[in-house]
Amino acid sequence: MYANQLLDAYKTSKNYIQDKQIAHDLGVGPSRISEFRSGKRQMSDTQAIFLAENANIDIHEALIYLAADKAKDHKAQQAWQDITAKLSRQGFRGLVLGLTGFLALVPTIPQCALCTLC
Repeated sequence: MYANQLLDAYKTSKNYIQDKQIAHDLGVGPSRISEFRSGKRQMSDTQAIFLAENANIDIHEALIYLAADKAKDHKAQQAWQDITAKLSRQGFRGLVLGLTGFLALVPTIPQCALCTLC
């Protein structure tokens, strides 16, 4: 589970010894960290971003891998495994740059269509 890796990376970056130190930083009880680690509960995107930023992990990568962990359906799990395997093989940074470039164009597309209609 990626949540464990994220929690461990944050713990290492802060030189923490116990999970309750992470819980304090997130403003949650220590039992919540145990629930994250066991898969009983999923961390929020905000919590994941906080941990990733402070552990010097790309937030896009963290969110994608956490989304893969959240998949409940077998087909969705397979699809996420394929996606994360491709990301690992091809290098995550290239995908992020491609997605960022595409998303930067998306807001201009409706404007161009509207201009054409005018």
